[in-house]
Amino acid sequence: MTERAVVVGGGLAGITAALALQESGTNVTLFESRPRLGGATCSFERGDLVVDNGQHVFLRCCTAYRGLLDRLGVAGKARIQDRFDVTVLTPGGRTGRLRRAALPGPLHLLPALAGYGLLSPAERLRAVRASLALQRVDTARDAERLGDWLAAHGQREWARRALWELFIVAALNIGVDEAVLGSAAMVCQTALLGRHDAADIGVPAVPLGELHGEAAARLIGAVHLKSKVEAIEPRPTPGGGFDVVVDGSRVPADLVIVAVPHETAADLVPERAVPGRDRWRGLGASPIVNVHVVYDRTVMDLPFAAAVDSPVQWVFDRTRISGLDRGQYLASSVSAADAWIDTPTEKLRATFVPALERLFPAARQARITDFFVTRERRATFRQTPGSGALRPAAATRLPGLFLAGAWTDTGWPDTMEGAVRSGLNAARLARIAVAGDATGRRVR
Repeated sequence: MTERAVVVGGGLAGITAALALQESGTNVTLFESRPRLGGATCSFERGDLVVDNGQHVFLRCCTAYRGLLDRLGVAGKARIQDRFDVTVLTPGGRTGRLRRAALPGPLHLLPALAGYGLLSPAERLRAVRASLALQRVDTARDAERLGDWLAAHGQREWARRALWELFIVAALNIGVDEAVLGSAAMVCQTALLGRHDAADIGVPAVPLGELHGEAAARLIGAVHLKSKVEAIEPRPTPGGGFDVVVDGSRVPADLVIVAVPHETAADLVPERAVPGRDRWRGLGASPIVNVHVVYDRTVMDLPFAAAVDSPVQWVFDRTRISGLDRGQYLASSVSAADAWIDTPTEKLRATFVPALERLFPAARQARITDFFVTRERRATFRQTPGSGALRPAAATRLPGLFLAGAWTDTGWPDTMEGAVRSGLNAARLARIAVAGDATGRRVR
């Protein structure tokens, strides 16, 4: 008998789980409360522009995410650098560059650190020593702050801002002083200090809605948008299974994968499936703000750049991706944006327009044709000490009910890679649940 699976949530975790189950022959139905698939990676139209709700990048080491792009048939719609290469700008005009060498890891980044012009020779040496020491940190260390560790390893204030914050804030969506040491070490060990090509940066070449949501909708058989799952009720029958309550209707299922944000999951998952599920709320949330500026001419000659000592953290050229046929469209992505999330748009304009002009002098002569802001108030969970202990496993105490989402215990921070890995893991456990044990008896 073909198993009936319901996937709750159409973000990357839900999309991945649905595709993996479908490929194994399971009859899958996906319910998403929003009008589109993609979750936190979606697009919308603004006049003639196609706008992503936020700028997302991936690295070559994000193998699960790249596998999803392959599965969706859109791998050719994302570009990966031939070699990790980041230009770092300052308002005063000083420029740094971090570019990996053609050496095996971790030696590939040592020349970049040794020649990083924004740090003094002594700071570069201390940064190299700290990087090598970070390789030995246990990624399971969940009770310590990265900031304390950096201070103990000679990383002073300017080195933190000019080097460590560039990558840790973007990867974990939290300030260096607050970030949990284990997750920060995992990012550095896997991406920056692992394989020589692990940190090569990948950027979508089409809007996220096309890359993820539209492609998934074509492949997943039964997708119901604007459909809110209200409850998951275990059946008291000998055969088990569930009734999934969707907008007042009951949908029978043998398997259920809950792939929604942690606060929503805490309300949706039956208490007896995960006793103490309310502790998930302790993961909290960290926001991201994206500032979008359209100029009447080209002001930046790079595909993207990082910035130090500026409200601008990373800025991307989105002109071609968004369909702009004249001028230039820049998007500044601001992670750990607690200070900006409630700031009115006009005040953000008064801050970020001059900041961009200090980084790109050509912007001073350009005319702004559009300015707008997108806000992800709950972009990720708050990856601070103690958060790792709150992340649940995919399996629950109810056979046939599983969890997915970048907030679950994936071994990765809350990223696109983490979301995809969670979906794959939940689907794998679901397949095991219906495959039976060594005697062929179905597992319930």
